[in-house]
This record gives sequence, structure tokens and C-alpha cells, in this order.
Amino acid sequence: MNLPIIYHPNYVAPMPSGHRFPMAKFKLLYEMLLADQVTNKSHFFSPQFPPLEWIELIHNRNYIEGYCQGTLDPKAQRRIGLPWSEALANRTCIAVGGAILTAQLALKHGLACNTAGGTHHAFPSYGSGFCIFNDLAIAARVIQKLGLAVKILIVDLDVHQGDGTAWIFQDDPTVFTFSMHCGINFPSKKQVSDLDVPLPEGMDDDRYLQTLGEYLPDLLSEVKPDLILYDAGVDTHIHDVLGKLALTDTGIFRREMQVLSTCVGAGYPVACVIGGGYTKDMNSLVYTHSLLHRAARDVFQQYRL
Repeated sequence: MNLPIIYHPNYVAPMPSGHRFPMAKFKLLYEMLLADQVTNKSHFFSPQFPPLEWIELIHNRNYIEGYCQGTLDPKAQRRIGLPWSEALANRTCIAVGGAILTAQLALKHGLACNTAGGTHHAFPSYGSGFCIFNDLAIAARVIQKLGLAVKILIVDLDVHQGDGTAWIFQDDPTVFTFSMHCGINFPSKKQVSDLDVPLPEGMDDDRYLQTLGEYLPDLLSEVKPDLILYDAGVDTHIHDVLGKLALTDTGIFRREMQVLSTCVGAGYPVACVIGGGYTKDMNSLVYTHSLLHRAARDVFQQYRL
């Protein structure tokens, strides 16, 4: 068995020219993983369109229908930051299906990686910051509903706080939310995760990895999760236009190896999503995202999952 990776052609939806959300990166990531022989086509899994009732485990029906039918009011649409289209609504739902499938495959094989996901700014009744439906939250709830896991740990290392996820699970002892993010970055109003670690602007590789090491092993011992959902945002990169931290490609690869080795080595299954990344050089951005899958492949082989 090789590392399961999840992808769907509909992870890409048409966007207006010049829009700052790098929609093309999802297909390019898929192509890079094949071209660099990180994996081959036989190890890709394709998600299904999730049932409406699964999305309703987290989101209000009026919001789901309003978004999917394109009838949200302009203010709510602007808050999301992505222009509505039927293709984008379809993409949003299939990406949720991808997160759910990633979690299911991680429970089966010990580790799995999506090639999209990490929409942690979405709240039950509205979207925000390029996030429409909260795939991490929905995947956690679906996995619980299916009886596949009870205790879930969300490790969110995107540069922005996982505010939607924190709010959704604020009173839920079965889902532990851990967010390590740049303290002065978006969102301006932070929510309260079970554990928040705000980082100073400009933090470099060594200080970042040392900080992560101070929290993650103890967290695993404390929470003892049945499943870990890992948001591996690369907007922590020094060249990211929305980031404010200073990690290099080497630092991000070390981060992925540290997270995955620590979690998988302790016997905890990990489902990975790629999170945010907004470096203007598309090839550089896609490569940085691929570091997750390269590290996961190595860890998968190391532990003979």
C-alpha cells in the first residue's frame, strides 16, 4: 500500500482573471505530484459529492441553500471573497467530500492527504476569508456520526487562526482545536480555540519548529485522539503575500515531518488538508504545498503503514 492522496478535477473552478485566490494551484499540485513521482495515478482517490445532511451537521440549511443556489445577499458574498458561480458551488461541495474521504482513508491506513481543503474561516451561518463551508468541521462531525471516531484533534498550522473551527467546537469536549498562527494576522477578531498559540511577526524556521515542539507531543498525550485533522497551510512562508511569518521551504518540510512523525509515530492516524498559500509565484507555491505530500510519503513508508 502507498500513501492515499485525494483529488478531483472539480477542485478547480473558473475565477476572474487577476483574482488573488490561486485557484489553479489544485490541479497544478496534482500534476506536480505525478511529474515528480511522489505518487502515481493508482494511488489517487476521488471524492463523492456529500449528502446535504452531512453539510447540515455544521451549517444552517438557509445558508447552504442560499450559497448553493446563488441567492446570498451581496454583503454575505463579499465577506467570502470569492465571486459566486455554479461551478464554484459544486467545487465547494466536492472539496468537503474530499476532506471526509481523507479522514476515512486516514483511519483505514494511518495517514492520508488531500490536495485541497482547510476552509477554517467558515462559520455555521456565513462564509469568510475564501472559506464557504468548513471542511474540517464537517469531516469531524461526519466521522463521529458514522461511528468511526469519538475524540478528534484539529491541528491548525495555517498562518491565520482557525476562527470558524474554534467557534463551532467551543463547547464540544469531543473535538479539541489547536491553532498556531500569526497573532497580528487575519482575522482581526480572534475566537477562542482549546489551545491558541499566537506567534510574533517574522518568526523563522528554528523558532517556529521549537515552539511547535513545545506543544504538540504534550497535546497528543493529553487529548489521545482517535483521529487528527491537520491543516498544513503554507501561508507561513516568507514569500507569502498574506503571511507575515518567515518560514522557508526547508522549514515547512521540517514542519511536516515533525507533525507527521510525532503523530503517526505515537500511533495516531492523520488526515491532512493543504490550507492556505498565496505566494505570487505559482510554481513556487505549488512546490511548497507539495512538501506536505512528500513528507507524508516518507513517513508512510518509514512506518510501513
